[in-house]
Amino acid sequence: MIVFRDPADVPSGFGPSVVAIGKFDGVHTGHRAVIDRARVEAADGAQVVAVTFDRNPLSVLRPDRCPPDVIGPHQKLELLDRAGVDATLLLTFDETRAAQPAEDFVREVLVDALAARTVLVGRDFRFGAGGAGDPDLLARMGEEHGFRVDVVDDVRAVHADRRVSSTWIREALAAGDIATAARLLGRAPSVWGEVVHGLKRGRELGYPTANLSPELEGFVPADGVYAGWLIDVDGARRISYPAAVSIGTNPTFDDVHTRQVEVYVLDETDLDLYGHHVEVRFVERVRGMAAFDGIDALLVQMADDVERVRGILR
Repeated sequence: MIVFRDPADVPSGFGPSVVAIGKFDGVHTGHRAVIDRARVEAADGAQVVAVTFDRNPLSVLRPDRCPPDVIGPHQKLELLDRAGVDATLLLTFDETRAAQPAEDFVREVLVDALAARTVLVGRDFRFGAGGAGDPDLLARMGEEHGFRVDVVDDVRAVHADRRVSSTWIREALAAGDIATAARLLGRAPSVWGEVVHGLKRGRELGYPTANLSPELEGFVPADGVYAGWLIDVDGARRISYPAAVSIGTNPTFDDVHTRQVEVYVLDETDLDLYGHHVEVRFVERVRGMAAFDGIDALLVQMADDVERVRGILR
């Protein structure tokens, strides 16, 4: 997949293209329905292009109302690539972009840069200064500039009669409900980041952990212990390791004041991942976080956690 970060980066003559526009936070099943429609539309050889942003526009427009991201920019690009997009235009959303009139956005991005033939958006799509742009405006401008607009209906969960959304996914993850989040995402929820040095307490207890940097990407689920996979994404090939994942502040010791994501790779005591970028995928929550009455009680629980994780991943 080709990545452009500014309309000026798109080479002359690029296109024709079928363009899907959205925040794509999570690249969940609803987003992939839009992308799949675009791929069908482009079956005659047009380019499938996702137009999205490097951050949630609300982080600029209304920071007080901006929710945490389900995924970060690195994750978004990787997931769009997996979804079959030929190119992504990852726009920087700043004050200048926020103030751009909707009509100018259409001409700059869809017409001049991407030579859009078809544009796909969700029914609630808004763009341009003051949110003045909507599917109706796109359709009117499409008649003028030679592209068609396809408004894609929401994907709804039959059992809950609710549309698939990033909001629902965040709710599930905040409750530790990995199964629901995975169904909505169409994949295991995950975080991505660099392995950094921690207090090395896990090594002292016989369970050395890879600690993720607090600047990780992705929505961190509720505190607790999880069965999952650590994927080392550095190097020539990806390597996946079965893992027990701890999220929280280590209440037994009461000296950690920020939430941490710590990953124990099963049966590995000499694995050196410092400085590596890894993806941690969550499979199932084993238990919530708890404070224990001393190290001996904690060690008994950790041994039980590892065996339960082993059974889940077997």
